[in-house]
Amino acid sequence: MMAARLHGIGDLRVGAEPEPGEPPPGWSLLRVTSVGICGSDLHWFVDGGIGENRIEHPVVPGHEFAAVAMTGPYAGRRVAVDPAIPCQKCEICLAGQHNLCPTVQFAGHGSVDGALQEYLLWPDQLLYPLPDELSDDAGALLEPLGVAIHAVRVSHLRPGADVLVIGAGPIGQLVVQVARKQGAARVFAVEPLVHRRLSALGAGADAVWSSADAADAVRDATGGRGVDVVIEVAGTDSAIGIAVAAGRPGARVALAGIPSEDASSFPAADARRKGLTFAMVRRMLDTYPDAIAMACDGIDLDALVTDRYALTDAAKAFIAASERRGDKVVVAVSHS
Repeated sequence: MMAARLHGIGDLRVGAEPEPGEPPPGWSLLRVTSVGICGSDLHWFVDGGIGENRIEHPVVPGHEFAAVAMTGPYAGRRVAVDPAIPCQKCEICLAGQHNLCPTVQFAGHGSVDGALQEYLLWPDQLLYPLPDELSDDAGALLEPLGVAIHAVRVSHLRPGADVLVIGAGPIGQLVVQVARKQGAARVFAVEPLVHRRLSALGAGADAVWSSADAADAVRDATGGRGVDVVIEVAGTDSAIGIAVAAGRPGARVALAGIPSEDASSFPAADARRKGLTFAMVRRMLDTYPDAIAMACDGIDLDALVTDRYALTDAAKAFIAASERRGDKVVVAVSHS
């Protein structure tokens, strides 16, 4: 089979590799169909890691993916795949917070090969059959939609709230749509790239501003009050600074962006005076059923896809995604 393996910064090589063996009990053999390239994938490709985690040996990237189950309970069916394998035994998992499992295995991270290969083995309990109305690409993008759903949950958004989304890449655009579905009164967005500002407006944002004028624009739009909820998906200190400046006193700030470095900073004095609450967003938690329902009820995941590449051109796909010329880049591994 063919696989794309990341050997170091910018060094993604496509070549022939052995096919997986027989799946163990409770696992299925999958034929991968579609893989989305995520911002965290780009950290590995561009920076050689995320925070304190670095590339220690070549790994197959890709954690946003759909497939066809070749064996197991869903044999012959198209499935979306949850990329996180928690231990299900530790105190955190048993408390229902398996997205925080300290020994979680994650596709395309560390020693766990991800989906940029034609076949792989995955646990049955992490497979979700796809409705006929969802494409393979949409099946792959249920993962970022799940992150957006979890971010909105962590933000404690209440109906009637004013919301600011900082960063209008694919996940930011999905946060805009999920916030709408959860009853936000107004949803604003901040994004430095012109084409993504337009995409955010298309996703339903009431107004979108560049980073330079964002805080003042939010205050003007809210009569000087600021927003009730900020969901940050940019991963930069400047984005957190905008969140602090734009939030009203008592606002909640959900930080979903992944920074390149292992530390972030923010204007502490202003945040303290406002009594802001910060919440960290760790991937997602039991979101696939809701993501599938939302994708079947108005959230158009296919509309996010602006570029598609074959597996043999995976390196080109990563370069295109890193240049952020469009929205979502997808690698078509096989046809369903």
